[in-house]
Amino acid sequence: MVPTIIVVAVLVVAVVLLTQVYTDVLWYNQLGYLEVFVKENLTRVGVFLAAALVMAVGVYASMAVAYRSRPVYAPEEGTADNLARYQASFEPVRRLAMIGVPVVFGIFAGTAAASQWQRILLFFNQVPFGQTDPQFGLDYSFYLNTLPFLGFLSGLLISVVLVAGVLGIITHYLYGAIRLHERGVSVARPARVHIAVLAAAFLLLQAANFWLDRYGTLQSTSGLGGRVAGALYTDVNAVIPTKAVLAIAAVIVAVLFVVAAVIGRWRLPLIGTVGLIITAILAGGVYPWVVQRFQVVPSEQTLEQPYIQRNMDMTRKAYGLDAVTSQEYRATTTTSPGALREDAQTTASIRLLDPNLVSAAFSQLEQFRPYYQFSPLLNVDRYQVDGKTQDTVVAVRELRPDNVSGWYNQRIVYTHGYGVVAAAGNRVAADGKPEFLLSGIPSSGVLGSDQTYEPRIYFGENSPEYSIVGAPEGSSPRELDRPQQEGSSQDTFNTFNGDGGPSVGNFFNKLLYSLKFQSSDLLLSDAVNSQSQILYDRNPRDRVQKVAPYLTVDGKPYPAIIDGRVKWIVDGYTTSTFFPYSTQQQLDSLTRDSQTADGRVAALPANNINYIRNSVKATVDAYDGSVDLYAWDDQDPILKAWQKVFPTTLKPYSEMSGQLMSHVRYPEDLFKVQRGLLANYHVTDAVDFYQQNDVWSVPNDPTSSTAVPQPPYYLSLQVPGADRPAFSLTSSFIPQNRAGETPRNVLYGYLSANGDAGNKAGVKSPDYGKLQLLNLPKSGSIPGPGQVQNRFNSDPTVSQTLNLLRQGASNVLNGNLLTLPVGGGMLYVQPVYVQSSGETSYPSLQRVLVGFGEKVGFAATLEEALDQLFGGNSGATAGDSANAGKTPSPPGGSGGTPGTSVSAQAQLKQALTDADAAVKEGQQALAKGDFAAYGTAQKKVSEALGRAIQAENQLGQGGGATASPSPGSSSGPTPSAGPSAAPSATPSP
Repeated sequence: MVPTIIVVAVLVVAVVLLTQVYTDVLWYNQLGYLEVFVKENLTRVGVFLAAALVMAVGVYASMAVAYRSRPVYAPEEGTADNLARYQASFEPVRRLAMIGVPVVFGIFAGTAAASQWQRILLFFNQVPFGQTDPQFGLDYSFYLNTLPFLGFLSGLLISVVLVAGVLGIITHYLYGAIRLHERGVSVARPARVHIAVLAAAFLLLQAANFWLDRYGTLQSTSGLGGRVAGALYTDVNAVIPTKAVLAIAAVIVAVLFVVAAVIGRWRLPLIGTVGLIITAILAGGVYPWVVQRFQVVPSEQTLEQPYIQRNMDMTRKAYGLDAVTSQEYRATTTTSPGALREDAQTTASIRLLDPNLVSAAFSQLEQFRPYYQFSPLLNVDRYQVDGKTQDTVVAVRELRPDNVSGWYNQRIVYTHGYGVVAAAGNRVAADGKPEFLLSGIPSSGVLGSDQTYEPRIYFGENSPEYSIVGAPEGSSPRELDRPQQEGSSQDTFNTFNGDGGPSVGNFFNKLLYSLKFQSSDLLLSDAVNSQSQILYDRNPRDRVQKVAPYLTVDGKPYPAIIDGRVKWIVDGYTTSTFFPYSTQQQLDSLTRDSQTADGRVAALPANNINYIRNSVKATVDAYDGSVDLYAWDDQDPILKAWQKVFPTTLKPYSEMSGQLMSHVRYPEDLFKVQRGLLANYHVTDAVDFYQQNDVWSVPNDPTSSTAVPQPPYYLSLQVPGADRPAFSLTSSFIPQNRAGETPRNVLYGYLSANGDAGNKAGVKSPDYGKLQLLNLPKSGSIPGPGQVQNRFNSDPTVSQTLNLLRQGASNVLNGNLLTLPVGGGMLYVQPVYVQSSGETSYPSLQRVLVGFGEKVGFAATLEEALDQLFGGNSGATAGDSANAGKTPSPPGGSGGTPGTSVSAQAQLKQALTDADAAVKEGQQALAKGDFAAYGTAQKKVSEALGRAIQAENQLGQGGGATASPSPGSSSGPTPSAGPSAAPSATPSP
């Protein structure tokens, strides 16, 4: 019975492995990346076999030597019976144990070693950096590629020696070569020689470790309490020399053990071992502690200064911060008429559509069917409209698999989404809805139509686990292509005609994929035919990660219409933890913000890194899933090494089409990593860095209910000193608050990254990736995002209007708070959305808040709000950005001031009173279940609010009450309706 169970278990495991390997071969081969699968797995197998063989041979040799050198006489005294019983019990399985034990340990060693396949390939294919470290003068590649491999090799060999030594000693004891007496332990000469050889091998490996540890000090992360990486004063002057001494001492003691094995005298190696241990304690521990405590600590700043400078320089180099352009920006808080005239291009393109909030609007207006969906976080890109490039909010209409039931429907009928939806970023329609540039089914708009691009989305972030597509020519289409349109009573069906997945047209493939996905329907269904393909692993991030396993993939792919196709653009990073003198950071914590905290953006793995490059730009075709990898940073030595490993998988970026180049942007996760490091490493003086007198932090997102960092924002702007606007990624800095200090939410720095990669001619821009850091005055006069949000919330006129809306059947949602260096200071812009509480509601842009210094503007359009700030004449020719279609208000404030119309004030007061009464009337009607009365009350609310807005506009002619200093100016934000208030639904009346 037991043999039968074992045979069945082995067969099951074999079938599972065969299924996995064979289907992977089909997947990689169809995609054109079989080379990656073959080389990765051959390397894994080769490393596994080599490590397993080394361990197994070492263990077997040690056990065999111990057995063959066993004494020919029986053990003495009372031990005879015990050992005889042990030997009698062990003898029947001795042959099996002599083979099985080495094999088991070999499997463990091989499995552990196989996981290091990337480290091994990098060692054998490494490319020099052409730059050397400041301590030993070795090329950086030694630390990134050679040292990790040597550390792995020495660790494996030490494990072999230790395991072999322990098992050899056990065998010696079992067969009487080592005997325990009351007087002590007696060891036969063959056992002494065996142990001596093992001890010598162990000591030689330890000597190698001591020597390698000298270089490892440059990768230390413990300096100055973990603040500074690399070898500091004590390391350079105490640890590195003593490691060399210990290495030499270990070699000497190893030689003494070999000599003792030959001549049979053990006193010297034993004395040497004790001496080595004492030396290791004194030289390796006590001496560095004495140097640190009595020499370094009293003069720490002076002695550590050159080593801190090394850390600063190397960290900036490793994270790409050495090219940051830093300049002083003497921002003003004073507004004056026409101050924005020089920034007209920037203010005209300010993005008012918040991709964090408008997904609900896209869904209600463009979803059309419950089996479609949009991502909860939309994407910001740029497109040419009427010859001008403008920021655009983009999404693809994907399937919603959980709204489809039944295997046939899930796998055969509902196979793909349909169409791109895009809206202007700097304006909305008259009622606050997005102004779509591409929408509908079929797609139409100024950006194209179904005739100009392939709208079908088979591969996306929310695609089904797998779908079966394709059919013989002439057969009836089974795939639902798009729902019925006006003038038609039937849905449209389609047949996939690309090359998107492995074939399941034969019985063997169907059988294996049935096992893979545990579905008998796949094997038996008549819909699976000779031309069928199976599409799976459809998330763009997953596809890129599988074909480029050496990359860390950005958390937010984004779609773009490129050369008539919808393509997902995915950024890939080469990383390392071994760069000398560079500070390690955890990817997950550095890139976590309000978007990753709630799961709208995929979080990066919790890996430590101290080197990163955006080395690869990848595209995934949304129709057929084809993947193209472009060597974007072709000077990165790590990427060059991987190009040697996989020579056919990466294309030069010169093969990018012009349209693709025009949609490439600076990656968000890399920017988050860099801004996180700049919070400390914007400082260039080692003394200032040591004293920590200018440490920054990323401000928390004031629109989030939790204390998480504000995400960076994409927008087009012209930073001070630039000669033209650029599509940029931006973020701000505030001072880091120390324990016990009063929090200060004032602006200290502003970082922007140029994201214009190139033009439609396919020429890479020399300005792409340029990081511009603006250093603001440290006087604390420039309010930070939290302080500005608090002023918005506490402004009397603003809060009165918004609180009225919150009391009714509507929610007020604060959009993303954008920060722009314009007008000689820092301008804050925040769109304000209103969303009713029905099941089919969506947020609509109704107002715009702006802030400059201590002044606040609040109006129906951006242009009006800016004019409030700048005395009725901002100089911002906002044009399209002024919420196209809305009736502009006269310039001025939204509240009454001396000289304004008393009649208008009375009208405003009466309108607000009427609105409040109508809200209460509606609530009473809802409580009674009288929906007709509720509808009438909602109409009264709408009419009263309209009168209030008209009266407010009239009051604006009298001056800018809202543009005066706000009474609330505390540094912390007050709670307000934010994205968490978004799940409600019928359009606001």
